[in-house]
Amino acid sequence: MSYGRKPIPPFPGWAAALGPGIVWMALAQGSGELIWWPYLIAKYGLTFLVLLIPACLLQYPMTVEIGRYTLLTGESIFHGFIRLHRGFGILLWILMSLSFLWFGAFASAGGTAMAALTHFPPGWSPRGQTLFWAYSTIAIFLVAILLSRMVYTLIEWSMKIVAITTVAGLLWACLQPEVLQTIPRFFAGLFGMTGPPPRPWDRNDNTKLLTAITFAGLGGFWILFYSYWLRDKGSAMAEHIGRITGLTGKPETITADGFLPEASAQSAAAWRQWERYLSTDVLIGILGNLATTMMTCLLAYALLFPKGLVPQDYELAVVQSRFFEVSWGAFGRTLFLIVAAAFLTDTWLVTADAVSRMQADIVTILFPAGKKFTGRQWYYFFLALLTVITSLTMLLDQPGPLILTSAAIGFSGTILFPGALYLLNYRFLAPQLPEWARPSKESAWRLILSFVIYFGLAMAYLWIG
Repeated sequence: MSYGRKPIPPFPGWAAALGPGIVWMALAQGSGELIWWPYLIAKYGLTFLVLLIPACLLQYPMTVEIGRYTLLTGESIFHGFIRLHRGFGILLWILMSLSFLWFGAFASAGGTAMAALTHFPPGWSPRGQTLFWAYSTIAIFLVAILLSRMVYTLIEWSMKIVAITTVAGLLWACLQPEVLQTIPRFFAGLFGMTGPPPRPWDRNDNTKLLTAITFAGLGGFWILFYSYWLRDKGSAMAEHIGRITGLTGKPETITADGFLPEASAQSAAAWRQWERYLSTDVLIGILGNLATTMMTCLLAYALLFPKGLVPQDYELAVVQSRFFEVSWGAFGRTLFLIVAAAFLTDTWLVTADAVSRMQADIVTILFPAGKKFTGRQWYYFFLALLTVITSLTMLLDQPGPLILTSAAIGFSGTILFPGALYLLNYRFLAPQLPEWARPSKESAWRLILSFVIYFGLAMAYLWIG
């Protein structure tokens, strides 16, 4: 189906437009930044720290191209992939669905923090207490979604609060004397100036290292969420598309097919502002995430590595509570456990919301019969289904292995996305756009470079795996 044409809405101002990048940052902090990078630093010191900055910046080209498609059409990036090739879109849909069967593990990882903090319910095993808190927080988030007027607004504000609270707390912890004295060695490690590894490499950590590098930010299918946040934010051409409301909000008509910008001077001027916004919003997510990851790694190096404390199994958040304990004693430990619980369970909230959006979007695009129900109805159907599925898969294993399973499946998407985005934005979409809206050659080369690096990572993982 061809696109219609409409003017690009004017840029509403930075205060009104910013938000998806902050959600990007806050969601990214809930996995690699709080778990796998500190794990690697606590176990191997500064050996792999040199990979952190490149790993974070590597996601910039893909995130920009995902956002570019949505800003110029109002459509989700998955709709674009299906337009590019229906079979390819279905393949990605299958991989995506498999990848997100396990994200209940983030709720159980957050539950470890609450279990360690409260030891409630009394008399239960640590695993039982963890699952109790995991299911309780899932229930609270579900009620919040149902009672919200606009679901995306709930997501954005909750993630802003979590991001600000966590960054402030980590910064405070990093300013303590025990941590400050390690900063020179830490920054030398950022640029590869480290000594020999403190211990031999454990082959069981292959997937953890791959996950830390690939998901230094939002890797796998998580990175596609950015498109849906822009869409429900109403950014650029997405203003012409309806949004998903809560049960207390007025339903909006959601249009699956988007529009291309009309070739007018007004649209050209608006696009220049939206293009600057896209780069800035993505950089807020990536650089904010990088700063947070550097702080968790610094704290792991200063506080965990010298003592040989390595997060394991259900202690993923518990061991990190040492970060705040060094600053504020028992109060600091308590505060961190509360923040970690919110941080990790918020990952479940945002993922459940975004995956439900994706599934509702894909079903209505691929299957004409699916249009008998509204996008809002499909969204709540998939939200209920995902809640049941993740509540069951959460019982299968401990949080760490489940998160790694999701990451390993999602990595296949990371390899495919750069090539698909190049074909979509530079070959399929660009000829239909006015000259001023077409992406530059420099952007194309950045995207190609990201593909080469991710493909190389995949080959290295297979070689050493």
